[in-house]
Parts: sequence; C-alpha cells; structure tokens
Amino acid sequence: MNSATQAPMKIRISRMHYPVTVLGRGRRIGIWMQGCDIGCPGCISRDTWDAGAGEMHEIDTVLAWCRQIAGEGCDGVTLSGGEPFQQSDALMALLAGLHAWRDEMERPFDILCYSGYPLRQLERRNPQVLSMLDAIITEPFVRAKAPGKLWRGSTNQRLIPLSPLGQSRYAACIDSEPDGREIQFSLSDDTVWFIGIPAPGDFERMEQAVLSQGVVLEKSSWRA
Repeated sequence: MNSATQAPMKIRISRMHYPVTVLGRGRRIGIWMQGCDIGCPGCISRDTWDAGAGEMHEIDTVLAWCRQIAGEGCDGVTLSGGEPFQQSDALMALLAGLHAWRDEMERPFDILCYSGYPLRQLERRNPQVLSMLDAIITEPFVRAKAPGKLWRGSTNQRLIPLSPLGQSRYAACIDSEPDGREIQFSLSDDTVWFIGIPAPGDFERMEQAVLSQGVVLEKSSWRA
C-alpha cells in the first residue's frame, strides 16, 4: 500500500486529563491507555483492563488535544493504563509526536511511563520505546507490598530515569517517600475519576465517607 493512502495510526485510550499533579513532577498531561492482561490482584484501575473498552483515537487527534489543553504550561506527560506497552506500535507513534511537539518548546517537558512489566523484559522487547522515554516506573503491583515509594503503588516497583532530562528530574526521587497520599478527582457526567496512588484502604474509607452523606457509588474500579 502506498504510504500516502495508509490509514492514520490509532490508539485505544481510557481517558485523558490535564492538569495531573500526582503522577510525576509538576503539572502534567495524563493519558491512560486501554487494555491490560497482566491482571495484578488489587489493581485499582480494573476498568482499564478490557482491551475492547475505551475509545479509539487517531494519534494526531491526541496530540492536537495535548497542544490545545496544555499549551506552553506543560511540565510533563504521564502515560499509564492499562498497559501502554501492549499497544507498542501506537505508543511509539505517540511518543514520536510528543517529541516533535517538545522540540518546538523553549522549556522541555518530560515523558514518564508506567508499565507492569519488568525492566529487563522491556529492554529485550521494546528498546526503541524506552529510548523515547525520560523515565519509567516498572514492575507489577503487588498488594502485599503496598504502599510503595513516591508515585508507586508497591515497594517492588522501580522509578528509573532513562535520559539526561529524566536523570535531572527523577534521580533524586528514586528513594523518596510520598508526603502523604494525594488523590485528584475529576467529574464527568455521572462518573467520578480518581487520579493518584492511594494507600491500602483509602478508597474503601472514601466510599464509606460519601455513603454517610447519602451518596452511593454504584460501580468502582477497585472492587473485586
């Protein structure tokens, strides 16, 4: 097929949000990719597991949204899910577009990605993707090892700088403990989205608190 007639690259996304202030340094764009078959017990984002859910978006549409919503005020982009590396081709195309945008900016933003895979597996299977990231948080969530260090759900998860920019922004955070557990909430229609890394039991306590005010959560992503 002639490259001029190829269909635009698409990516399956659960949700996007700006600003995100609890998953990396500064005010960030958050992009949650849809689909994950790792299935960590105790995962708080089970709504992102189904690879057929979410919505398909053209990469160019996602990049246009990023430019419009954040402009020059973006400190970083955080990619999560779901499991971003299960859409590795789309992830690579998205990263290429983010790099092109960043090259136009006077003040660069960093790109941080979450993955439930071990670093060695990613290095073996996805070295090109890693070369486009500034930092990555790896390893599956382990409920028995929760809570984790800063921006991480369990203590086995690793924060790894991958570039000079990532080193300058994240090396000092590798062994940092969170200063409390900050959670953001975003309301969309009749759905409340949470953003952040809770400690064990935080959402159950929140559910009881809103129930005491007469608010019933019909469904939640953290229930079994």
